[in-house]
Amino acid sequence: MPVLWIVLVVLGLGLIGYFAGRMRALGTAGGDTRRLHSLPSYYGWHALMLTVVPSLLVLAAWLLVAPNWIENTVSATLPEATIAESGSRGLAMAEVRRAAGALDRAVKQGTMDEATVATLHSGVADLADVTARLKETGAIITSDITVSVLRAAQEYRLMAKASGAYMTFAVLLLAAAGLVLALKRTNKDFRARNVVESGIRVILILASTIAILTTIGIVLSMLFETGNFFERYPWQKFFFGTKWAPDFRGDSELGMLPLLWGTLYISVVALLVAVPIGLFAAIYLSEYAGPKLRAVAKPMIEILAGIPTIVYGLFALMTVGPMVRDWIAQPLGLGNSTNSVMTAGLVMGVMLIPFVSSLSDDIINAVPQSMRDGSFGLGATQSETVKQVVLPAALPGIVGAVLLAASRAIGETMIVVMGAGAAAAQFADGPGAVINPFEAMTTVTVKIVSQLTGDTDFASPETLVAFALGLTLFVITLGLNVLALFIVRKYREQYE
Repeated sequence: MPVLWIVLVVLGLGLIGYFAGRMRALGTAGGDTRRLHSLPSYYGWHALMLTVVPSLLVLAAWLLVAPNWIENTVSATLPEATIAESGSRGLAMAEVRRAAGALDRAVKQGTMDEATVATLHSGVADLADVTARLKETGAIITSDITVSVLRAAQEYRLMAKASGAYMTFAVLLLAAAGLVLALKRTNKDFRARNVVESGIRVILILASTIAILTTIGIVLSMLFETGNFFERYPWQKFFFGTKWAPDFRGDSELGMLPLLWGTLYISVVALLVAVPIGLFAAIYLSEYAGPKLRAVAKPMIEILAGIPTIVYGLFALMTVGPMVRDWIAQPLGLGNSTNSVMTAGLVMGVMLIPFVSSLSDDIINAVPQSMRDGSFGLGATQSETVKQVVLPAALPGIVGAVLLAASRAIGETMIVVMGAGAAAAQFADGPGAVINPFEAMTTVTVKIVSQLTGDTDFASPETLVAFALGLTLFVITLGLNVLALFIVRKYREQYE
């Protein structure tokens, strides 16, 4: 049974439990709600939670653990010759997964039946014909399927089907057991309210735990893969190298400095655009604009945050890039390309304006009116009040808004690809190629995407370098957060 149907069935049982729990509680009280310990809805929520929550947790855990267990089990059965032919165990398993998916689609489309699939790995079938038939399903298969891959793919399919059947049985059985247990416990004296409140607390703790564990998992995965990368490539050349020239055939130059410089350069240009405009817009909307103008202008500014980044990229490619080239770069003799740091920075700055203005506006409005009234009472003008009272009091929140914008700029990809190009300036090309804002440049995020695109070999430094770059960005954003926290605490003590 598909996962969606399992979830729907569990939710359906929970809904049944909700109404059955209410009815059972009222029945034991003779229809008199005054005899119940809790409100009738609490008995319903108790039955729903006991039916739904444990079963869905088991479903989520199964979906996380089972695929890895199946893949490790099937991977252990692959012959060493097949692994050597594919280049690595990971690439061999990728081929097995593609073959298994193609076999599933072939059975669904009717081009093969299960009996035929079960005999394919016997060695009797024409492997070239099998490969051609699997390609017809849309599978990306670059070479003829081997007998060992077919055998592993069939084992993969059988284990996945068995896992799905066991998962369906376990989840539905647990949901039914929870429903029965909840109804059995329900009576007029049952403390349903206390149990529901405790359950909600547990659910909230689980939600926060999942968020924390996800963050830890992301960091650990990057750390482990980064460790594998530094086992294959010297860390000195990565951190201090001035040339980025990956080559999957070997002898790559994977210096991080050109990418890091491009990331920081484009981000600084974007912040130079976004921070003044966004902050001034926030000051005007909160301190000077009337209610009618504010009701129109603030939503219009926030619309910018909802525009997809690919649209900003097209705007950079088709409009801003040619304008920057024709009006500034070419007349000054600084460049002839529409792709440049300035193009990406300007467009990214426009994208970041609502992040700065909206948050800063909310923070400025949160400054107590009594502080403004006190300033006016001492004879200060409105501009002096804004400059000497409101902005210092709102500075911690403004720093947070700028930090959010900086993090957003550092992690942007599409605008950089279409606005600044994908060629990294090499430090060896001279200072002009590094400092000139009208030259094409790239960022860390763009190269992470390019290194992980296509069939990747996770045993090569050219692929593993993406994790080292990702960890570098994580450390940079962590440093920005620590700096912002220091500034916020320092100024908050003065105005609280």
